[in-house]
Amino acid sequence: MSSTERWTGGGQPGGTGPAVVSQGARVRWSDPLWWTAGNWAGRLLCLDAGESTRIAVFGASEAGAAGLARALAAPDLGAAVRGWPGAFGVVRAVDGRVEVLADAVGTVPVYWTSTATGIVWSTHARALAALAGDGPDLAWLGAYLRDQRAPAACSAFAGVHRVPPGHRLVLTERGASVSPWWSVPHPDRYEVAVARLRTALTGAVRVRVGSGKPVSTDLAGMDSTTLTVLAERYGPVNGVTAHPRGVTAGGDLDFARTLSLPQLTRRTFELTDEHLPFAEAELPATDQPPLSAHLWGMTGDGGDHLFQPAPTHLADLVAHGRLLHAARDAAQWARARRISPVPVLRHAIARDVAALGASGAGAAASWLTPGTAYDRDPVDRTAAAALSDSLRAAARRAQADTELAASVGVELHNPYHDAAVLDAVLAARSWERVSSTRYKPMLVDAFGDLLPARHHDRTTKGTFETSFHAGLRARLPHLLDHCDGHLAALGLIRPEQLRAALHRAALGARTPWRAILAVYGAEVWLRAVGNAPAPTWAVLAPARRMP
Repeated sequence: MSSTERWTGGGQPGGTGPAVVSQGARVRWSDPLWWTAGNWAGRLLCLDAGESTRIAVFGASEAGAAGLARALAAPDLGAAVRGWPGAFGVVRAVDGRVEVLADAVGTVPVYWTSTATGIVWSTHARALAALAGDGPDLAWLGAYLRDQRAPAACSAFAGVHRVPPGHRLVLTERGASVSPWWSVPHPDRYEVAVARLRTALTGAVRVRVGSGKPVSTDLAGMDSTTLTVLAERYGPVNGVTAHPRGVTAGGDLDFARTLSLPQLTRRTFELTDEHLPFAEAELPATDQPPLSAHLWGMTGDGGDHLFQPAPTHLADLVAHGRLLHAARDAAQWARARRISPVPVLRHAIARDVAALGASGAGAAASWLTPGTAYDRDPVDRTAAAALSDSLRAAARRAQADTELAASVGVELHNPYHDAAVLDAVLAARSWERVSSTRYKPMLVDAFGDLLPARHHDRTTKGTFETSFHAGLRARLPHLLDHCDGHLAALGLIRPEQLRAALHRAALGARTPWRAILAVYGAEVWLRAVGNAPAPTWAVLAPARRMP
């Protein structure tokens, strides 16, 4: 186990038989059971008030002893911890009742399963799957292939439930219940929301790098440049900018060179044939298909989802009677993407947020079988709900990347996935936080004074689509081998249609990369899960439960 791998979990109060813990875990509480596995240095804060009254925060958090004490006594645990910087979960035990909070975005996931001796929860889905004796969930996998915003209450493993982001799991002797603790905040004045964003994102960075340890950032676009500027306040930063071989100017490279800070060391990373996507590699098993399976490299995201979302705000404009504003934005948005504005306007008038969220995504991949069809979780008819849903899906995918990073000793963080940052963005009205003429206006308004002047006028971000085509051509035999793999055997894809799509992509045709990456990542993941040894569990003596 790498020094950065960690997970935690616990059990149902008053179980009738032997309790179980992850092999090698450290028992923190015995009744109710709570344990930790791996290295939690600097990522754990506990308070034991005696008489079965306890609380703990696990993850990146600035919660101090005083804040923890207030949360322990608070009638509403969610309200007490909302607004704390960081990404964390909370477990509180009071009078035989255990409450486990999943953060509002899902950066720190919480799962649970039923066993013969009671309910067990953990932040590690694959470990619970080993305990439950189940493998990958085919219904979940089919949904993931069609739309990576997979159902919120499901995990990638059969028999393992997921506590949706912003919900709490409550355990008593009678069983388990799940209910929401987070809701979309009420909008405030735009300038107030901008100030909140500055405070929240600064806190999100501070809680991760405030120790002064050297950190690395992906110094490229506006999102990562903002994080670099904030991180440099607390210590040395290595800002790394990737670029294709032979390209020494333009795009992200030019923007990175405009940033000069006392504690920043700028580095460039040339992408050679060795770094092309789809290289053959044996990846470790994760809790779901990793976003970076095609790269076996580490990346973060979130800024695009928050500050450059799909045009879901058009539904809000129509709802508020701002029809001319909606028509203008729809036309400009469609023109920039070279699509017709007619369907966009039609969806806006119908206030169909789901359709607006999928605008420009194209039809489902031809190689998917009817078995991948599913009913999406219901989403409220607001742009705020759509933005929350989008960011949660991004955080869920990024969690698997965090596991990959941990397997090689790298601690990967993404401050844009913090709940306090989401709250701050949602404090602005949807049509104020986006623009069809300005690039990521809310981020610029919050941090423009810290960014180089050139970033204020940026309208695009760098892409590596050429590298994707080159990588696919170079690894085509390897990719074609995957067409007759696990997914085909499970009846989730049509191998011949997938092969045809890969051949077209190798020739440089326009390619639905998101769908290609989803099927590749899922195939690699199934192989990794099948080859990896299952996590093991240890039984504790029943006497542990005696007072």
